[in-house]
Amino acid sequence: MKTTPQTLDEFMAVALAMENEAVDRYTDFADMMETHNNGDVAKLFRTMAGYEAKHAQHIMAQMGWKTAPAVPRELVCWPGYESPEAAAVDEVHYLMQPWHALQLALAAEKRAEAFFGQLAAMTTNEAVRAAALELQAEEAEHVGLVKAWMAKVPQPDSDWSDDPDPPRYID
Repeated sequence: MKTTPQTLDEFMAVALAMENEAVDRYTDFADMMETHNNGDVAKLFRTMAGYEAKHAQHIMAQMGWKTAPAVPRELVCWPGYESPEAAAVDEVHYLMQPWHALQLALAAEKRAEAFFGQLAAMTTNEAVRAAALELQAEEAEHVGLVKAWMAKVPQPDSDWSDDPDPPRYID
């Protein structure tokens, strides 16, 4: 049974795991885009992985940790199988454009913001509540940054996924 973190160390371990999962996911996406010769989106995903890695490093430094603590399975309290900040694999398309990648990032940041808000509301530990509210505010800031970034990127045409030379599978 999943439970909410009861101590600040438990909470920050969960937050760190969430950031690290986002780093892994964006890195996987970047690798996928490079495989499909989609360099612009690969670069964008690598940039997003870098931002998430900085967030993870900040948590490590803030907590004075040299290595990431293990998070007991029962403390992985996000809904579903993946952390709120990890974008879904099935939403990546080999012809996607930077705007699409930013849409994925925006949705992930919004989910993370809501997640930390829910934890703040659920906990009875004041240190955990304060940390959750701080991380919720940071995620809200990230939502604003992604929105500003999106304003600088053109929205793709409706036919963006049309491939004049689609992959062919041979049995």
